[in-house]
Amino acid sequence: MTIQEAPNADLAELIRTIPDHPKPGIVFRDISTLMLDGGAFAATIDRMADALARANGGDPPELIAGIEARGFVFASALAYRLGAGVLMMRKRGRLPGPSVSIEYALEYGTDMLEMHDDACGPGASVVLVDDLIATGGTALAAVELLEGRGAHVRQALFVIDLPELGGAQRLRDAGVAVHSLIGFDGD
Repeated sequence: MTIQEAPNADLAELIRTIPDHPKPGIVFRDISTLMLDGGAFAATIDRMADALARANGGDPPELIAGIEARGFVFASALAYRLGAGVLMMRKRGRLPGPSVSIEYALEYGTDMLEMHDDACGPGASVVLVDDLIATGGTALAAVELLEGRGAHVRQALFVIDLPELGGAQRLRDAGVAVHSLIGFDGD
């Protein structure tokens, strides 16, 4: 394990590593152990807010879009801290009422991401949040869905980045600045 930003080594130490989950050869980074520590969770939200403030010159976004499911936790706390609204990016079939969706490719098959069709409008300033960025497929689909509704998504925040899987770079290539607190190399 290599930590990208030394000031966050205290948080990285609280993330449990589970080998061979959900299948052999995968190293799962379990953020639930960090979330169980109230002080560490608060520090995580504060550091995410600080990273966003540095990137945006202190100008908060209108909405924080969280990706189901752990992204909801971080997005909600961050939105509260910033005084922004929370937009839920849900998996197929979980939203009541009219929604818009996007289908995207996975390693073996496809999945779908949805949001309410009135969740954001043209010109809305939205920051995307999730617990972890790996290959970036879900995050890129979320950006495409939001921008398809006219929103401006210029920033994405993650607690964990797995840089060797390339997701953060794929988001950068799509014009979205990526901020992560912790990077785990080699997994």
